[in-house]
Amino acid sequence: QVQLVESGGGLVQAGGSLRLSCAASGLTFSSYAMGWFRQAPGKEREFVAAIRWSGGNTYYPDSMKGRFTISRDNAKITVYLQMNSLKPEDTAVYYCAAGGLFTTAQGTGLMPQSWGQGTQVTVSS
Repeated sequence: QVQLVESGGGLVQAGGSLRLSCAASGLTFSSYAMGWFRQAPGKEREFVAAIRWSGGNTYYPDSMKGRFTISRDNAKITVYLQMNSLKPEDTAVYYCAAGGLFTTAQGTGLMPQSWGQGTQVTVSS
């Protein structure tokens, strides 16, 4: 049974930083990628970042490059999302996901098969 447990969300002022964590279990890690999505009120869920568990290659949509960094800790079986220079428009529920990678002309994304429960990030102006 796959379990993804997020932590690290909260309230931060604009310009601040947060680091989200996602502890995973129940996966065959070498064959998975993990990543983050977010969903703001009234908006669709959007892809934020992904990391290939084997090799550590990282993937971001163009809109997320520069301020967000995804990483992993093999020993702790945990994926992180470091978010810097946060803006009010980054306010959303952030979801950890595990699944497979796919590539299109727009880049590489994550096709989720499992989701965490989500963690709220609120950026005040």
